[in-house]
Amino acid sequence: MAKAVLTKYIQPDVLSRVEQYAFQPRGLVEGTLAGAHKSPFHGFAVEFAGHREYVAGDDLRHLDWNVYFRTDKHMLKQYEMETNLVCHLMLDVSASMRYGEADTQKLLYASRMAVTLGYLVVEQSDKVSLATFDDRVRDARRPSNSMRQILDMTETLDEVQPVNKTAIGPAMLDLASRAGRRSIIVVFSDFFVDLNDLEDALQRLRYDRHEIVLMQTLHPDELHFNMDGMIRFVGLEDEDVFLTRPTDVRNAYLDAMNKFNERLAAICEANQVERVLVDTGRPMAELFADYLQQRALVHRRW
Repeated sequence: MAKAVLTKYIQPDVLSRVEQYAFQPRGLVEGTLAGAHKSPFHGFAVEFAGHREYVAGDDLRHLDWNVYFRTDKHMLKQYEMETNLVCHLMLDVSASMRYGEADTQKLLYASRMAVTLGYLVVEQSDKVSLATFDDRVRDARRPSNSMRQILDMTETLDEVQPVNKTAIGPAMLDLASRAGRRSIIVVFSDFFVDLNDLEDALQRLRYDRHEIVLMQTLHPDELHFNMDGMIRFVGLEDEDVFLTRPTDVRNAYLDAMNKFNERLAAICEANQVERVLVDTGRPMAELFADYLQQRALVHRRW
């Protein structure tokens, strides 16, 4: 049973395309273990960062005698510690995420991306957590770098019942109170929410110096509205029913969607938040590999 659930969320073709990439932070992180990421704290470890003047009580082993012979000043070598990454995954399990069929369903697509990303994080000996939310946090697992964490994540996701409305602001603020030290927070959602509440939550998380990635997960119908005939639209998070020909409302819909996405993009840019548009009609192996490759290139420039 456990293996069947795992293979539902981690697909071999996706994993083979993305496992060559490391999920690196764009800035500095804090951690408790020796790992692969630079820490903002200075100590005596790993990578040379600079000098500071000696004060009484400092460890004389770290005096830079070359500097002393040149300047007659006692200067200590300082180093940047390298530390582990903590990646918090947040998955929207509200009713609107039910949209789509089979592999293009938004919730299934986002769940697979989350589990695969969690697997990559654990593979590089870093910690990952998962929180599911709708109008509140439904389940939250503590960060772990054990492969058991990935199996537990899949079992949690397999029990999700997406029936409630979304209230992303309170859920993100709840996570902010739990997250503690600086980390990467990756949110999977369609973000059909009150953008003022979202911005308030993002500002709180950025104040705590977390790096934030918004994976905006949308179905091709939502992106392009390429539907024909007479269609009965039924609200997933309310009881609204709307019978119409899509061709009659397509232009108005696309205009509203473009304005919504432009405002979301502006909020992300203003708050230094990364936004990734995830089209569930696109092969996941291709989309995920392109994103991780681009992120790796940006990381090298930091």
